[in-house]
Amino acid sequence: MGLQTGCPAQSFRIRALLRQVCETGSPNDGKMYGDGGMMKMLRYEGKIVRVIDQDGRAFTGVPVAFPAEYGMHEYNREEESIRLGDYQLFESDIAEIRELPDFSILRATETWQQAGAYYVRIQAMAKKHHISLRQEFDGHDGPDTKYIVVTDHDFPVATARMYPLDKRRMMIGRVVVLPEYRHQGIGTMVVNECEDWAEELGFTKTVVESRDNKVEFYEQMLYEVCGEAVEGETFRCIRMEKDL
Repeated sequence: MGLQTGCPAQSFRIRALLRQVCETGSPNDGKMYGDGGMMKMLRYEGKIVRVIDQDGRAFTGVPVAFPAEYGMHEYNREEESIRLGDYQLFESDIAEIRELPDFSILRATETWQQAGAYYVRIQAMAKKHHISLRQEFDGHDGPDTKYIVVTDHDFPVATARMYPLDKRRMMIGRVVVLPEYRHQGIGTMVVNECEDWAEELGFTKTVVESRDNKVEFYEQMLYEVCGEAVEGETFRCIRMEKDL
């Protein structure tokens, strides 16, 4: 079974330092490890992949590869592994891994990209739950709002938005995946990309207002409940937060 790290995802600033020969503590060139052999898992770095573990769970995202020495040092398992978000997946845990060359994850800074975010929200939320456009696109959808969009063959299939609450906390919201793309790990990938972007911008905490039936989803990503449930216009929501 894939291992959850049990601690917040490693900072993007130190991920490169973790990919080293842990027993010696000396960094390498990022390609050769231990006995000088090429890491098999390294081929997937920088690419969007879908992983199915031995329990049938799906994970989607851009992995960071780790050598067998790291697995032995941190988990007492001398195997190569990849990290997707908050999960460390060892080679023997993986039933299937395949690249998704037609998928892209965009930090939507242009109008046409942001239109993709709006499309997903209209199709998967507004229409399904009979939410008016005025309710769905509220005061937090403004010129300073940041959007993540996932595309398949250039067609938008998932999205999220981000806006700052203060100098330390970034709100992640409107996390939406088209129905036919759910249960594939795409929602987790979207939230992970939001967290990375927020951290790069200098924020130290992300906040979500989870629907009450999605709390477990965020708990698996190491979010903690930090407020009482609130009855919104459409959903009952619970505030949760995570240290980056």
